[in-house]
Amino acid sequence: MNSISRAVPEVALQAIRKLITEQGFAPGDALPSQRDLAVQLGVSRASLREALSSLSALGVISIQPGKGVFVQSPVDLPRGDAALSWPFAAQASPLDIFQLRYALEGFAAGLAAVTLSTHELDTLEDNVAAMRNELKAGDFEAAARLDFDFHRRILLASGNQAMLSILTASADIFLESQKLPFIRAERAMETWQEHRKILRALARRSSGAAQKAMQEHVRNAALRTGIAFVAPATP
Repeated sequence: MNSISRAVPEVALQAIRKLITEQGFAPGDALPSQRDLAVQLGVSRASLREALSSLSALGVISIQPGKGVFVQSPVDLPRGDAALSWPFAAQASPLDIFQLRYALEGFAAGLAAVTLSTHELDTLEDNVAAMRNELKAGDFEAAARLDFDFHRRILLASGNQAMLSILTASADIFLESQKLPFIRAERAMETWQEHRKILRALARRSSGAAQKAMQEHVRNAALRTGIAFVAPATP
């Protein structure tokens, strides 16, 4: 029953994306009322709200209380069985990016644990606190940007300019990958909890714990997106 209940919002999500594309809704246009959308798509209001929340997290729509639902950005329909549209398919798949982040950011976190300054640690603590506030407010776009900044600051603190250059050169791709886990609005706080765990390891100056916490976080973020990958076993 749980798999069915999860599938309905996903079907609604794809149906809304198709509706936006096929009926020519442009950024700034208002969609039909939630009541009309639920009837038109044949789904419950609860499933519709979850689908709209996911689309809002992806930046496709904007939900304005008391006003309605508005298109925020153009929609590219996913191909095949893909759950989400990925604008960087010609460069790398989401799986590729999560695997890269697993390797690169895990190592960077281990380095940062022994190199970051007190000021850098304080800045990360402020970031984690701000993310909690944005998630509680339901602003997933702002939370994703704080997520990106959290990871960027750890790479910066690691002192490895080559790794930081990779992130800088592919900032748009990295940021997009950090938006994906927020499609599960009910699990969004898990990102904050995992960041807290990484932060605690950094504060203890524990290189091994920081690397492990970061790698667990990246793998969990991928799983929240619907992506599972195998990582090499640690010797």
